[in-house]
Amino acid sequence: MTKTIFITGAGTGLGKGTALGLAKEGHHVIASVENHPQVTSLRQEAKEAGVKMEVFKMDITNPEDQIRMERYDFDIFVANAAINEGGPLGEVPMSAFREIFEVNVFSTLETARIAAAKFVEKQEGKIVFMSSMAGVMASGYKGLYAASKHALEAIAKSLSEEMKEFNVKVATINPGPFDTGFNDRAAEEKWEWFDKEVHYTSPEKMQENDKGLDSQFPAEDMIAEMVRIIPKDSHKFRTAYPQKTADSMRQEEQENWEKEM
Repeated sequence: MTKTIFITGAGTGLGKGTALGLAKEGHHVIASVENHPQVTSLRQEAKEAGVKMEVFKMDITNPEDQIRMERYDFDIFVANAAINEGGPLGEVPMSAFREIFEVNVFSTLETARIAAAKFVEKQEGKIVFMSSMAGVMASGYKGLYAASKHALEAIAKSLSEEMKEFNVKVATINPGPFDTGFNDRAAEEKWEWFDKEVHYTSPEKMQENDKGLDSQFPAEDMIAEMVRIIPKDSHKFRTAYPQKTADSMRQEEQENWEKEM
């Protein structure tokens, strides 16, 4: 069945690939992107792919942009827009931490609330939060992003219970590490402010941690999974992908119960 699907953060990465993939499947896609150059770029890619898609500029942190959501009617809302930055929690600028929460938590919830109000009025709908393996897992030098996604998991769980009486479904999608450039940019950001003459964290340990970027999965695989899951009327609350990532998430949760200080 064809659905009308609203997705934020569709200007890059998994969001862009999923928006195009859903449109190719015949769904009516409303794709919001952060800035005007991304509007032009995505419209051109949709044209080249031979698909129709509504594309407009909506920076989710901008209240005036958020209001533009009110113009649209849709069946499914995908809260995909997010940012990432790495670095040691003891030394990363607090401005970076606050910005991550502003985008990944506060503004994401604000847009989800707009969608929720629409769905309550219709007495049906589905909200999908793009979480991450970091919504359950956490490790050194990746705590900023993990903290924001842990918060998003709590929001999704709570909202899921609160929306049941209105026939509104809530779910998360939790990708593993996929090669879209998103994780690479996050790893690079910390070197903009880090100074080994000033900061106490070992740069060698951070560089060693960054080597994990060499084993990321092909983005096309995650895009295909998102295109499969998002339109479905029924599926698990959490979709972690690939299976290796799902297994790692379960294992870490169990290990945390047994871990000694």
